[in-house]
Amino acid sequence: MIVVVVVLFCICLGLRTMSLKRQSQELEEKKAAVEKQIADEEQRTKDLEELEKYMQTKKYMEEVAKEKLGLVYPDEILIEPEGE
Repeated sequence: MIVVVVVLFCICLGLRTMSLKRQSQELEEKKAAVEKQIADEEQRTKDLEELEKYMQTKKYMEEVAKEKLGLVYPDEILIEPEGE
């Protein structure tokens, strides 16, 4: 009787150990995915900060004025191709 109880206890313990290992592996995979997402968002933040700095430059303002508003400097000649 004691042997049967010990064997059943060992089987239950083994099953629980396998379950915990599987759960641990799943959590490690989730952790890796979250860490990758954090790294991607940090890179995105750096890119947005650089874009913000660029958007505050005179060069950017000139590009927007030319492209969106069609403005040019007084001494600048604008040549457009025919057919457009």
